[in-house]
Amino acid sequence: MARKTDVLSSYYGEPRKFDPSFNGPVKNRSCTDVVCCLIFVIVILSYIALGTVAWIHGDARKVVYPTDSNGHFCGQQNTLNANKAILFYFNMLKCANPAVLINLQCPTTQLCVSKCPDRFATLLDARNTKSWEYYEQFCKPGFKIGRKSIAEVIRDEDCPAMIVPSRPILQRCFPDFIRRDGILTVANQTIFKDGNNHKRSINELKDAAKGISGLLDAKEVGLKIFEDYANSWIWILLGFVIAMVVSLLFILLLRFTAGVLLWLLIFGVITAVAYGIWHCYWEYSSLSGTPGSNVTIPEIWIQADLKIYLQQRQLWLIFMISLSVFEASIVLILIFLRSRLRVAIALLKEGSKAIGYIMSTLFYPLVTFFLLAICTAFSAVTAVFLASSGNAVYKVTSVDDKCVYANITCNPETFIQTNVTNVCPGSQCMFAFYGGETAYHRYILLLHLCNLFVFIWLTNFTIALGQCTLAGAFASYYWALNKPHDIPLCPLYASFSRAIRYHTGSLAFGSLILSVVQMIRIALDYLDHKLKGSHNACARFMLCCLKCCFWCLECFIKFINRNGYIMIAIYGKNFCTSSKDAFFLLMRNVLRVAVLDRVTDFLLFLGKLLIAGSVGTLAFFFFSGELPVLQAEVPSLNYPWVPILTVIFGSYMIANGFFNVFTMCVDTLFLCFCEDLERNDGSSSRPYYMSPGLHKILRKQEEATTSSVAS
Repeated sequence: MARKTDVLSSYYGEPRKFDPSFNGPVKNRSCTDVVCCLIFVIVILSYIALGTVAWIHGDARKVVYPTDSNGHFCGQQNTLNANKAILFYFNMLKCANPAVLINLQCPTTQLCVSKCPDRFATLLDARNTKSWEYYEQFCKPGFKIGRKSIAEVIRDEDCPAMIVPSRPILQRCFPDFIRRDGILTVANQTIFKDGNNHKRSINELKDAAKGISGLLDAKEVGLKIFEDYANSWIWILLGFVIAMVVSLLFILLLRFTAGVLLWLLIFGVITAVAYGIWHCYWEYSSLSGTPGSNVTIPEIWIQADLKIYLQQRQLWLIFMISLSVFEASIVLILIFLRSRLRVAIALLKEGSKAIGYIMSTLFYPLVTFFLLAICTAFSAVTAVFLASSGNAVYKVTSVDDKCVYANITCNPETFIQTNVTNVCPGSQCMFAFYGGETAYHRYILLLHLCNLFVFIWLTNFTIALGQCTLAGAFASYYWALNKPHDIPLCPLYASFSRAIRYHTGSLAFGSLILSVVQMIRIALDYLDHKLKGSHNACARFMLCCLKCCFWCLECFIKFINRNGYIMIAIYGKNFCTSSKDAFFLLMRNVLRVAVLDRVTDFLLFLGKLLIAGSVGTLAFFFFSGELPVLQAEVPSLNYPWVPILTVIFGSYMIANGFFNVFTMCVDTLFLCFCEDLERNDGSSSRPYYMSPGLHKILRKQEEATTSSVAS
């Protein structure tokens, strides 16, 4: 076994030698990966320039407000459309689906109107009656009846052939579909006349505007959800504060009662899930034979009253199966990792001591959140202005599919003077989209991809900066021989300053490699989406293999980067050297790495789950009005599950932010521990920097692992 260890050590580099001058993160260091730092700075400046250019050329109104066939905004002040804020479609039957209506352009004349039509009418019926005054407002401005025949009016699309009762959605007139006794109607009618005086079914209109009813429901639900947030945001914030306090107390308690608390955590989660399984089974059994309890979840869809869901057997069955699978997974993991729990608990206890001495590390996630918020906001605004860049582009539209001028770019001001209308009668020069023929507009898709890539790079850099900063602070704690007296002053600030001043290039290099892999994964996901309808099994299989391989590669790079940043924080070397040193150090201590084996991550995951579940349960009882003390304070809500789910998700993210600091702490201490064993021997001249308790447990575990491998 000793020979195998020697071969392993020689293959993965020589162990660290004793250095009496080494006492933690190196103070005298120089800038690393300068070339990558310069590239990173240039990219950031270029990104700012891209955002500026997009802001100059773009117009957010093009995304927010609808545009008529002449390229004019509906509702724009100081224009003819100032009081006409809604877009009306002449022939809704030409519109294939709502995606065309909302995002692109429906192939029919579009007109800005002050209100949507509220009745059925056709041009044939309205032209010589008192209804013409009402019908005329949906014709092109300046149109006079009698100058053309009805056929010419419909051909030239001067007026709509028919109008149907509609209501504005997203500032567009959509048919006012209403279900009565399960039958789809518009203004209580199921049959209407089209422009040719032919009877048409409402279902034809529904098919033309497929998905509109779902869009109506989504808009209505969205408004109600917004109202719920407006009524309950104070209580949601209170839930977040409770989650923050509980997370902080949990970490503080770990310092003094790590062993007891973690065992209580493990058995607490197991017991809570077991009770949940029993309760779900009891509810499922008690609802047997109850009228209306066998309705499926998709049938009831979204309901305001939570009790409607709780009266369905299918819901309790889903909960019971999910909790059973989760319980079985936890028990199996604990059975296989039982021998490593003591080591994980010892590491967590040591980590809690480090955090206890450097409490400022608990609040560093706020810095990361702030930087990520800036990156996200800038990227989102840039994307919006890029999407709205360009001038109005007009193209020829014709009722004749064989028209040679169809879809050719045109100028509406000079269109009448051309011979297009003679060659293709009824053709029009209509607004198509926003764009242009300049280099900027030709490469707008490439600019969108650049925006996405730089956003991913900046996000990964921000995370890398946080990891390197925390690693430097915790390394300062570990390599202090007499704790806490030898811990440097303001270790977190000092580590952050070193990372920014000397290692921006190295952090940018590591995050660049990760960003490239993530962009490839995004491209593979896009191809997978495009090939979903493909029957080429070989291509689908190859794509699935590539996605799996690049997912594994991304996980491996994250692991290497994380440990490389720890070595950068300690020794101040460049990214490649630090990553190699970290990898070799872990391989020289592969048995100890096997001991760690993400057991600490599993325990911390249980902690996050317990915090989110506890705060979520409290939120459930409060918003359901089950707490008699606070019953009068419960806000009026459309959907009580909205604030409940928000509190659960937010509590988990808050706990995750606190516990990520813990994870980085444990990883840093583990690497330092491996180096400590190589540098020192525990003698008076070369004492260990680790605590005696941690050394005793890890040594004992290492001997047990070694003996099992040898046997």
